[in-house]
Amino acid sequence: MLRRLTLALAVTAASSGLTWAQTAPPLSARTDLVSVYRQAVENNADLAAARAQFKAIQEVVPQARAGLLPNLSGGAELSNTRTDVDTSMGSRSLSRSGTVYQATLSQPIFRPERWFQLQAAEAIGEQAALEYSIAEQDLIRLTAQAYFAVLRAQDNLAAAKAEESAFQRQLDQANERFEVGLSDRTDVLEAQAGFDTARANRLLTQRRVDDAFQALFTLTNREYLALEGIEHSLPVLPPIPNDASAWVNTATQQNLDLLASNQAVNAAEETLRQRRSGHAPTLDAVARYSKGDNDSLGFTNTGSQAVPGIPRYTGDVEQRSIGLQLNIPLYSGGLISSQRREAFHQLTQTEQQRESLRRQVVETTRNLHRAVNTDVEQVQARRQSIISNQSALEATDIGYQVGTRNIVDVLDTQRRLFASVRDYNNARYDYIIDSLRLKQAAGTLNPGDLEDLQRYLKTDYDPDTDFLPPDLSENFARPVRIE
Repeated sequence: MLRRLTLALAVTAASSGLTWAQTAPPLSARTDLVSVYRQAVENNADLAAARAQFKAIQEVVPQARAGLLPNLSGGAELSNTRTDVDTSMGSRSLSRSGTVYQATLSQPIFRPERWFQLQAAEAIGEQAALEYSIAEQDLIRLTAQAYFAVLRAQDNLAAAKAEESAFQRQLDQANERFEVGLSDRTDVLEAQAGFDTARANRLLTQRRVDDAFQALFTLTNREYLALEGIEHSLPVLPPIPNDASAWVNTATQQNLDLLASNQAVNAAEETLRQRRSGHAPTLDAVARYSKGDNDSLGFTNTGSQAVPGIPRYTGDVEQRSIGLQLNIPLYSGGLISSQRREAFHQLTQTEQQRESLRRQVVETTRNLHRAVNTDVEQVQARRQSIISNQSALEATDIGYQVGTRNIVDVLDTQRRLFASVRDYNNARYDYIIDSLRLKQAAGTLNPGDLEDLQRYLKTDYDPDTDFLPPDLSENFARPVRIE
C-alpha cells in the first residue's frame, strides 16, 4: 500500500523527529518587535554617532552669536627697558622695569556679516536636527527590516525542512517501487538527486537564519534566542489613502530629507548675504582700561634733577578710554569678491541638489505606492498558488502511481509547491517592509507603526508549523491513500 505525500505530512515530519530540527525556546525567551526597537535605540552605534554629530553641529549657533555679543579681554605685560642717553654731561644708562595691566571691552554695533552668519548657523542647526530625525526614522525601518528578515529566514527554513522531508519520502517511495518492480533505477536516482538538492538548500537556508540573527545583533548589540512571529491574520490592505498623488503631496511637504535640504538652501542663502556684506563698513564700541607705572604707560617727570625725556620715578597711573572704532574695507586683493562668487555657486549647487532630491522623493513615493498595492495582490495570488500547486501535486502523484506520469513530473511539481510557499511568505514580509518604507518616504513613519505591527505578533509562533496559514494547513492535513 502506497501513500501519497501531502504538504501537511512534510510539515509534520520536518517539525518532529528530524535531526536538524531545533528545539523551540521557551516563550519567556522570545523577544517582540517593540522590545528590539527599544534596545536598538539604547545601543545602536549609528544612532549614537548621529546624536553626537547633532549636538556638535548645534554649537555653531552660540559660536555665531558670540560675534554679536560683547567681548572682554584682559592681560598683563611685564617689561624691562634699558635706555642709553648721550647728554652734555656724558653718557648715561637707565634701566627700568614695570608691569602694566590692561582690560578691553568691545561691543559690535554694526556687523552685518556676523548677523548673516548667525542666520546661516541657525539654518544649519535646523538642518542638523532634521538629519538626526532622519537617523531616528532610519532606525525604525532598519529595526523592522532586521526583525522581519529573521522571521522571513526562519519561515524559509521551515519550508526548506518540509521540502527536504518531502523529497526524502519521495526517495523512500521510489526505493519501495523499485524493490517491487514497479519502477526502474532511474526513478531512484532522480529522487536521490532531488533529495540531495533539497538538503543542500536547507543547509544554505539555515546559514541565512544565522546571518539574520547576526544582523540583528549588530543593530542592537544584543543576543536573541527567538522572536515572536507575525500572524497570518495580519491585514494585507492597500495604502490609505490609495491615491499616489496624495502620498506624493504629503512627501513633498513632510519628507525629512526634503525638509533638511530646504534648511541647507536657507543656510547657503544666508552665507551668500554674509559674503556680500564683506564690503560694508563695521562699527564697534571699544572701552579700555590700563594700570601700570608711569614709565610703562609713557608718562615722564622732568624735575630739576631729571634728564629731559627720562622719567625719574615709578609711581602707578591709570588710563581709561571709550570710543567708536570704524573700519571701512577698501581693497583686500579680491578676496571678498571671490568669496561672494564662491557662495553664489554653492547656493546654486544646493538648490539643484534639493530639486534632484525632490524628484527622487516623488519617484520613490510613487514606486512604493505601486509596490504596496502589488504586494497586496501578490499575497493573495501566492496564497492561491499554494492551493493550485498542492492540487497539481496530488494529481501528478496519482498519475505517477497509475503509471501515466513519471518521477520527474512529481519532483518538478513538488518543487513548484514549495517554491510557492516561499513566495507567499516573502510576499507577506515584502508588504510589511514596503508599507513602512512608503510611510518613511512620506515623512510619517514613527514608533507607533511598530506598535501597530506588534498587535499581530504571536508569542508562541513556531516557524516549523506556522509558516503556513492555519486554514491551508488544515486543508493539507487529509492524506489520500492509494491501494
